[in-house]
Amino acid sequence: MPNRLATESSPYLLQHADNPVDWYPWGDEALDRARREDKPILLSIGYSACHWCHVMAHDCFEDPEVAAEMNRLFVNIKVDREERPDLDQIYQAAHQLLAGRGGGWPLTVFLTPDQTPFFAGTYFPKTPRYNLPGFIDLMQNVARAWHERRGEVLAQNEALRDALAAQQPAAAGAVALTDAPLAQAVRDLAQAFDPVWGGFSRAPKFPRPGELFFLMRRAQAGDAQARDMVLFTLTKMASGGVVDQLGGGFCRYSVDEQWAIPHFEKMLYDNGPLLQLYADAWAMSGDALFKDTAEGIVGWLLREMRAPDGGFYSALDADSEGHEGKFYVWTPDEVRALLAAEEYAVAAPCYGFDLPPNFENAHWNPILAKPLADVAAALGIAENEAAQRLARARVKLFAAREARVRPGCDDKQLTSWNALMIAGLAHAGRIMQRPDWVAEAHAALDFLREKLWRESRLRASYKQGEARLNAYLDDYAFLLDALLESLQAGFRSEDLAWAIELADALQTHFEDPQAGGFFFTSHDHETLIARPKPGYDNATPSGNGTAAFALQRLGHLLGEARYLDAALHCLRLFHAHLEQMPVAYPTLLAVLDEALVPPRVILLRGPEAELSGWTQALATRLGARDLLLALPNGLALPAALAKPESNHAAAWVCSGTACLPPVGTWQALLN
Repeated sequence: MPNRLATESSPYLLQHADNPVDWYPWGDEALDRARREDKPILLSIGYSACHWCHVMAHDCFEDPEVAAEMNRLFVNIKVDREERPDLDQIYQAAHQLLAGRGGGWPLTVFLTPDQTPFFAGTYFPKTPRYNLPGFIDLMQNVARAWHERRGEVLAQNEALRDALAAQQPAAAGAVALTDAPLAQAVRDLAQAFDPVWGGFSRAPKFPRPGELFFLMRRAQAGDAQARDMVLFTLTKMASGGVVDQLGGGFCRYSVDEQWAIPHFEKMLYDNGPLLQLYADAWAMSGDALFKDTAEGIVGWLLREMRAPDGGFYSALDADSEGHEGKFYVWTPDEVRALLAAEEYAVAAPCYGFDLPPNFENAHWNPILAKPLADVAAALGIAENEAAQRLARARVKLFAAREARVRPGCDDKQLTSWNALMIAGLAHAGRIMQRPDWVAEAHAALDFLREKLWRESRLRASYKQGEARLNAYLDDYAFLLDALLESLQAGFRSEDLAWAIELADALQTHFEDPQAGGFFFTSHDHETLIARPKPGYDNATPSGNGTAAFALQRLGHLLGEARYLDAALHCLRLFHAHLEQMPVAYPTLLAVLDEALVPPRVILLRGPEAELSGWTQALATRLGARDLLLALPNGLALPAALAKPESNHAAAWVCSGTACLPPVGTWQALLN
């Protein structure tokens, strides 16, 4: 019989609806039962595309013996971390404190009935292996501790709550801002940099867009060391198997240091920022690899992730037919059977098919193993001919792959992750002069405004026609930032009006007016055991950093002191952290950068057709600190943007409160 998860909309929860476990979704029913029966809670947090979540589900949650013990000993709650990042943040932090190491998914946490965790881990097998205890033995020991050593558990709980509260940044006074953290972050990244394969760690390697964004900003400001690190890393990533060489789009991370073998799940939130980075890398270098990679991301997005009613789906699973990566990898015989001999002669060295298998000693995950020019020279053919053969081979391989059983798709549409992709589409569309990409960004914004904006408040998730869940800081902050990118790519008055509404709602519902900064949950959100105010970047940008960055930019655009003050208050709250470990706060470093030197605001006004030519001329010439708005005649604009209309285009360039005289040609503007 299906359990209580059968009526949920989350694809992850629905994956567990037929488990013999008496699962509850997070909510009053489960929490009340735990208090009423004095039973501890077994909280399991994961997400639908998570490989090890699937493994634990098969090992434990689908097993009647394990389920019987779970049902006997605990109130069992299953949470989708993508829908409830508030819970995930709290209990990942608790895991760090309890276990003394980082967490991950699946996250397995045992709570007292008041929601305080007293034991935490990640994946557990049914029987002992991988140096892990068996789950049945573990559960029995945890339940025994709750019933027989209650005093110790409660004392630990009190200490844990104090430790969680102590993680909040302390209020700061009038801090003197300097650029020292910017220089220190470059030095720290240079020390961690892998000069052979790029990136800033050994295996496993994550894209970590925040650090790359920071380096790109420094590179655009003239830092040669930052330029070398960011372009080299983006080159190595684009040449590896962490990007889908046949279908486009990046997987979540690489399990090896060479970016060759990914954990095959594809997440929307990675690909939006990476699209933006690859567009900037192409503009900076002219390297066709960066252009191809950006186009591959958008091709994958529009082919596989666009929802019929608007917006974009969340993720693709790592597994298909019960095996990780099965949809993406090849055997030698499969490739040879599909390609003509002359096609294989090019594809094999280009994609690494002539090397030993790189996935589980039996399969190939395609990489860019050798430059096409070198392959053409070795074969004694023109590079153009080699390119045509490779293109035919890729078409055949992709078509054959499309006939396979596809990985599962998590088809909920999350506001925050959609916003990250909208920002990427708008930015890349502007830089690479792809108005079709800008149109996709506008369409996704219209979807969010129509479906997830209710009575001046956002909802976090949308599925099957229903918008649900009180939105989080990331939803508001990422969407405000996306609107600012979209306004630069193609100005729409309704987007500016919405940006102002969002900024006001962000301050009203999330800002801490006393200490500064922004809570992750709104002031009227469900009360949990902690209320984080995160400033560091994870796989996604910091909500505090993005909120301050977007508010600061909107403040400069509109001349609104309340937005500038909120950003500065937030920056001062985290400034001590920036000084201690700047590399952990790359988004806040961008806030600091523009607090020290305000962004350069470039306003174009005049006939729409003429403005289009100006924006095309400027597309690849602007830096990270430039804000460009093309404002055609006839728009009703706020006072700060309402420059005089005329029959010829003109530009106004301002930084802070200082503006240059208007110029009447785009050549003069470039000068």
